[in-house]
Amino acid sequence: MLCGRSRIVVYGMTCIVLLCCMLSAPAATSEQTSRRPNVLVILADDLGYGDLQCFNESSKIPTPNLNRLAAEGMRFLDAHSPSTVCTPTRYSLLTGRMAFRTGYRGVFTGVGGPCLIEADRLTLGAMMQGVGYRTAMSGKWHIGMTFFDAAGEAINRGGLEAVQRVDFSRPSPDGPIHRGFDQFFGTVCCPTTDWLYAYVVDDRVPVPPAAVIDRSSLPNHPWSFDNRPGVVAPNFDLEEVDMVFLEKSQEFIKDHAENHRDQPFFLFHSMQAVHLPSFPSPRFQGKTSLGPHADFIFEMDHIVGELMDTLRETGLDQDTLVIFTSDNGPEVGTVIEMRERHQHDGAFPWRGMKRDNWEGGHRVPTLVHWPKVVKAGSAAQQTICLTDLFATLAELLGVTLADDQAEDSFSFLPLLLGKEQESVRPYTLHQTISLALAIRKGRWKLLNHRGSGGNSYSQGRLAKYALPELKTNAAGQLYDLEADPGETKNLYEQHPQVVKELQKMLNLSIATGRSAPLGSSPQVSAQQVELQPQRGTQESR
Repeated sequence: MLCGRSRIVVYGMTCIVLLCCMLSAPAATSEQTSRRPNVLVILADDLGYGDLQCFNESSKIPTPNLNRLAAEGMRFLDAHSPSTVCTPTRYSLLTGRMAFRTGYRGVFTGVGGPCLIEADRLTLGAMMQGVGYRTAMSGKWHIGMTFFDAAGEAINRGGLEAVQRVDFSRPSPDGPIHRGFDQFFGTVCCPTTDWLYAYVVDDRVPVPPAAVIDRSSLPNHPWSFDNRPGVVAPNFDLEEVDMVFLEKSQEFIKDHAENHRDQPFFLFHSMQAVHLPSFPSPRFQGKTSLGPHADFIFEMDHIVGELMDTLRETGLDQDTLVIFTSDNGPEVGTVIEMRERHQHDGAFPWRGMKRDNWEGGHRVPTLVHWPKVVKAGSAAQQTICLTDLFATLAELLGVTLADDQAEDSFSFLPLLLGKEQESVRPYTLHQTISLALAIRKGRWKLLNHRGSGGNSYSQGRLAKYALPELKTNAAGQLYDLEADPGETKNLYEQHPQVVKELQKMLNLSIATGRSAPLGSSPQVSAQQVELQPQRGTQESR
């Protein structure tokens, strides 16, 4: 039995019908909400809030398919990734739990592992399996997988030497198919960055890498860096990775429509786009006037359109809940080059970018499309986090979560159903690659550290984006996002009572191991834990 499934309390179809009918919006029919919808989650990589026209009217990059998704669905204007980098966000999205609670710092590369998701932890996929869903994943995993050498010893390391020691005839015991997915086609880590350039099918690499990659044949432009000299399989084309992922997701949807139509599906499509290096497929090169990275964003938009078209062509679109979002803010080099060369700001209108605990690092463009349920052209102002997908789907499907499941997840289902809701969550946690923490409650946001928590703004190309207020001697940062959405005025010393209140809430969240309602778990007093402000450090990934 898959991880944690024995601890799921699943109500029958009658309870699901009653739940959905009670929560149904005026625009949604009882028939529509009583059915268990298919669920498609599309996760872009390093896509900024300002990269999409439906979130940034000044963007010159054409994104017609996402514009249509926004026009037909709901935009979330205050949605956040759980972390400012890849690995912890993916852990949190699939578990409903903030990744800093694991103690893991950084991101995986190469054949790094073991899987960060604990073997006995309930995942989003396993929960969906438990209520009868077919589950599949296409694309970037990046939460750790264990590979073995010829002697059967686990490697679990990044780097070229580690990848070259792998015995690819041996299956991995802790990949996606062991964490809630019936099938998987994708890559271990960043597809065109991290040492192993080969596809994984379920639990093994059927076409192993054969040689060290020849990077001289790859595109060379301002967005082509971050491509490591790893080993490459003969069937792995770095410029076609996302189109291959698309093909596999389309195959799953078409097979489902033909052979499993009486069963709902959960598909997690995890893109490479638009993570560096920006290697758009040749068919998209030059399609915009803003260079290769804009072309890559255009390709990403095309992929979303193709997935939606496949749903329409198979007649599954009316019964499918589609969620589109990004794993964190835009990459530093991407933002700087696009600002300087093309006057495009992927982080617009926020301060910071990937790795930073300022808004630009974790406020992400998020769209939800659900015909006849979600009001077309609507926008939600409430704060949500990608951890909240877990509780939202659990509520929709009538799943009761135990206290050691989805500890940082709040349901925003009422928002999707058109119900008035003042606030989805009482507060929101943020974390960086260095495990620097922040907490947001309403208008107030406390960064429990100095600096960005990730990138260094003291020198190099980021120095010109440093603000004078960072020279303050305050132990942390407090911002009023209503009055100062650009986080330019540190009010840490002016509002000590607000700092104290938010610090207490952060301490309590760490002490109890959760931010969602505690339920039957034992209470822990905030006074039992003294959390010292953290100093942000620079990390390369």
